[in-house]
Formats: sequence, structure tokens, C-alpha cells
Amino acid sequence: MSTIDQQFVEYIVKSLVNSPDDVTVERIIDEKGVLLSLTVNPEDLGRVIGKRGVTAQSLRTLLRALGTKNDARYNLKIVNNDGDRENYTSTSEAEDGDPVNNSPDEDVENEESDFAKNSRKELADLDDLDI
Repeated sequence: MSTIDQQFVEYIVKSLVNSPDDVTVERIIDEKGVLLSLTVNPEDLGRVIGKRGVTAQSLRTLLRALGTKNDARYNLKIVNNDGDRENYTSTSEAEDGDPVNNSPDEDVENEESDFAKNSRKELADLDDLDI
């Protein structure tokens, strides 16, 4: 039996995605409140998260409002079930396990590119989000 909070999240997410039949919301209650774990079709993961996490943050804001009405604290976890995403993790080490070093004869620019500056700013903005 699903509760109003599960139905609420399911309704919103199903209206956003291309595969509404793949949307599931699991509900767990613990000492921190109610944890809703959202699973969607891997192809719809980007739609649910949105650019810079805006859609996910909006879902969490709506849940916070619902929590105020119901005297409950809600947390939304979006399950990453996209196996391909795991291949995109970056590390600071080379494939053979040796640290990456710049050779002394390479010219290394000290100026930060605009892309790097914007990326750092976006990451800082994401760190400021209360997720």
C-alpha cells in the first residue's frame, strides 16, 4: 500500500519521464525521517535530475512543503541505476596506478581556462545545495 508521499512523487515523476511504467518509489522510515528512494528508467535519469540538479532540487522542495503539512521530514534519494555512468569516473592516477606527472620539458599554463573557471563555479554551487 503506497502512502500519499509515495503517490505524490510518483505522480510528478511519471509526468516528466518517457517510461512512466518504470518509475518506482520505495519508502523507508528511520530516525532521520522518511526516505523515499526513486528509481526510473536509466534513459530518464537526466530528466529527473535536470540541468545542474534543478529538477531534483525542486522535487525535494515540494517534499519539504508536504513534510511541513504532515509534520514529517522527507529525504529523496534518486537511485543511479545507469551502469554506463560508472565508466565515467575520473581519477588522478594513470591506468597503471602511477601518479600523473607533468614532464619538466612541457610548458604548463598557469592561467585557468574559462571552462575550468565555470566548472569550478558550478561545482561550488552544487556544494551549496542542501540535498
